[in-house]
Amino acid sequence: MANLRDLKTRIGSVKSIAQITNAMKMVAAAKLRKSQDAVVAARPYSDHIDRMLRILQKKNNYTPHPLLNTINPEGKQLIIIVTSDKGLCGAFNSSIIKYAVRYLEENPNSDLIFFGRKGYDFFRKNSRFKVKGVYPNLSDNVSVHSVRNIKTELLNFYNSAEYSKVFVIYNEFKSAIQQNLLLKQLIPVVPYEADDISSADYDYEPNANAIIEELGKQYVNVELWRIILESNAAEQGARMTAMDNATTNAKDLIEELSLIYNRERQSQITTQIIEIASGAEAIHN
Repeated sequence: MANLRDLKTRIGSVKSIAQITNAMKMVAAAKLRKSQDAVVAARPYSDHIDRMLRILQKKNNYTPHPLLNTINPEGKQLIIIVTSDKGLCGAFNSSIIKYAVRYLEENPNSDLIFFGRKGYDFFRKNSRFKVKGVYPNLSDNVSVHSVRNIKTELLNFYNSAEYSKVFVIYNEFKSAIQQNLLLKQLIPVVPYEADDISSADYDYEPNANAIIEELGKQYVNVELWRIILESNAAEQGARMTAMDNATTNAKDLIEELSLIYNRERQSQITTQIIEIASGAEAIHN
């Protein structure tokens, strides 16, 4: 009977886990819908300001503005690694961390900034890299205004001429079951590659540098905001998928354990019946 009791306890435990993972799946699905709507709304504005600045960069490559041209080509790289603050989201964090490790092995002269705790928890054990900033819980009610201080600190780091380039490693949201791992150069701006850009020159008021300065600040601010939104939506999609798989696996395990339990119970009942029948026959004889 002890074996049956152990099986029954285990079945109950797995059922409890299945209820938890199913609830987490439903919560992630609700958050995903909200995050997906935010990403879809943010992309047109972000894409437009990105295109404007990249066109200006291509048409005005003679302008020695730091957002368009590297201040110090020999400087270090500043890498922003975007992960989640919580786990239970499949390979969402591990894929970013593995990619970042490979990239840093090839580019060891780099400093790090972390959006989210998971990436920081992994890299803080490695003293080879200097951590310039850690920003947890950014996905909670993120807005363009909420990342302004981060934008200012990032531009101060870059304008100090210590860094040649600023990159971001993050998961771009594609769908609930797909994320696209990206390495994006944030600063200096990568020029627009299209060949259909008008050859007409622009008149600037008050001047080109003033326009690029203001537009550049908006570009960095909006890109950071969009990247956080993309990462948050990708995280919720990964968590929903992981919890759905966990719930399915738990149900399969419950069925398997229930089958073993029923077979063991039937075996014990059959044994008891045989023992009773044998005892009755012995008494009769």
